[in-house]
Amino acid sequence: MTPFIAEIIGTAMLILLGGGVVANVVLNKTIGNNSGWIVITTGWALAVYVGVVIAGPYSGAHINPAVSVSLAVAGKFPWNDVPMYVLAQMIGAMLGASTVWLVYKNHFDVTEDADSKKAVFCTAPAIRHAFSNFFSEAMGTFVLIFTILYFTNATINDTDTVIGLGSLGALPVAFLVWSIGLSLGGTTGYAINPARDLGPRIMHAILPIKNKTSSDWSYAWIPVLGPIVGGCLAALLMLSLS
Repeated sequence: MTPFIAEIIGTAMLILLGGGVVANVVLNKTIGNNSGWIVITTGWALAVYVGVVIAGPYSGAHINPAVSVSLAVAGKFPWNDVPMYVLAQMIGAMLGASTVWLVYKNHFDVTEDADSKKAVFCTAPAIRHAFSNFFSEAMGTFVLIFTILYFTNATINDTDTVIGLGSLGALPVAFLVWSIGLSLGGTTGYAINPARDLGPRIMHAILPIKNKTSSDWSYAWIPVLGPIVGGCLAALLMLSLS
């Protein structure tokens, strides 16, 4: 499997299972309806686990543009490969989000609350405040990237093995994302991944979802730029400490 295909499949599985747990909790007449934040954060952590298991051996399991960019800033990933990884992650995120809609289509149809339907695809702030929301996304991603860089010394080698989420191991990174969600996710829903938010948000705008609301493009820049800034700051801090 090529790194490009691995990033597509790994990210698609991440969004399928991550968006899927949100759908199970917030959409009407699901078995998991109203099961709460613990279920959502646990589901997302396990979704990351699955994505890392699949993509890790082939691409390093970045499955997140903020990871790819931050590792390039840290000198642990070639800048020339960043666009290819980001494109794959966006394709995977859009495929995963579309599949969630297909799986839960009957439940989308019987759910009246348009914001709940949008929440399956993308994040939204609990309290809308641009600076605070941006800082929350940056801080969550800072923790993600700093931990990845702190616990691994992996480098590029002659066999093109690359550092990424897979360098920590699938289970540790699942616990890492679970911790971020439980502790820092209550303000914005912790996108901490531009592709995770932007790809599904695009699909929310495109798909024929019954009685949907606006895709909230005025907010969309925050879960894209916030994670990239936070990740780059973590990379720069690690460089200064090394």
